[in-house]
Order: sequence, then structure tokens, then C-alpha cells
Amino acid sequence: MSGIEIFQIWVMAFFTLALFSFLYKDNPAYKLAEHIFAGLTAGYQVGLIWDTIVIQKLWDPMIYGGKWWLFIPGILGFLMFARLFPKYSWLSRVSLAFVMGTTAGIFLFTQLHGLVLPQMQSTMLALGGEDGFAAALLAVVVVIGVISTLIYFYFSKEHAGVLGVTARVGIWFIMISFGAHFGYTVMGRVSLLIGRVQFLIEDWIGSFSQMF
Repeated sequence: MSGIEIFQIWVMAFFTLALFSFLYKDNPAYKLAEHIFAGLTAGYQVGLIWDTIVIQKLWDPMIYGGKWWLFIPGILGFLMFARLFPKYSWLSRVSLAFVMGTTAGIFLFTQLHGLVLPQMQSTMLALGGEDGFAAALLAVVVVIGVISTLIYFYFSKEHAGVLGVTARVGIWFIMISFGAHFGYTVMGRVSLLIGRVQFLIEDWIGSFSQMF
């Protein structure tokens, strides 16, 4: 292991421990690591957008590819910076209106084909099949969960009687869904913690043998 690699490991270990120090209390080491991380992230995003959007998607196709019509989205993007000048900030509304309109249209289309229709298809499971009773039971549970959840969000009529019972069943399905999402999030964060602890034990502590 070279000296540069050992130095990099020690820098990574310092920032890892600095971030973990927040578990004790807020301190200058944690704030330093937090500010450096935020600054590096912002700088990386600016450089990434400049290279992948401005250069590759706008400048190069327009100058070297002959796609001169790209100057129109270029102007719209440039107008976004008009918000920095109060006198001309109204010009940015043109770009914002275009972005909001196209984004809403694309989002509606992608959500319909990416979530709504596949969810409807997954709800309509066959009651038979190779799995037999297990597949049928799963199909029934899915249908009950979807219908009861939709009824819970039906506010045009009071949730009383059969409608109220069905809505309460929907609440149980919603809580189970929230619990599953929360557990998945915790599992992801724990896996990140395990990765950093493994780095400290194997790489950082292991680098002592390379130094001494």
C-alpha cells in the first residue's frame, strides 16, 4: 500500500469518525465534515450538470452537430438566471412555465405506465395456477387490500357501517405498508453503517500494519 493510499484512508476515516461524533453531541468536527460534504456535493452537481447537460446535450450538438434549433432551450435555460436580478426576474417565469408544463405531462405519462397500469395488472392475479391455494390466497389479500385502501380515501360519504369497517381494514393495510417501507429504510441505513464500520476495522486499522 502506497503512502498516497494510506493518506486517503486516513482522510476517509477522519471524516467518517467526525460524522459519527454527532451521536455524542453536535461539535466542530461534525460541522466541518458536514460543510465539506455539502460543498463537495454542490460542486460535483454543478460540474456534472455543466458537462452532461450544457456541453454534451446543448453546446456540442449545436456547434458541431448542426442542431441550431437547440438555441431555444438554451435561451430558456439562460432566462432562469434572471431571478438573480429583481428587475428582470419576471423573465424566468417563461422558463418555469415551460418546465412545469412539460414535467407535468411527462410525469403523468410515466406514472400511468410505470405505476398505475402495472399496479392494476398486479392486482388482477389469477386465482388458480401452479401454486394453487397460496396463489389464490395472495390474490384475495391483494384485492381486499387495494379496495379497502381506496375506500379509506373516499371522503364523500361518512365512514360508517360496512363502509367504515372496510375503511378500518384499509388503515391496517396502510400501516403495514408504512411499516414495511420504514423497515426497508432502516435496513438500508444499517447496511451503510455496516459498510463504514467495516471500512474502519479492515482498511483504517489495517493500515497501521503498513505504517509501523
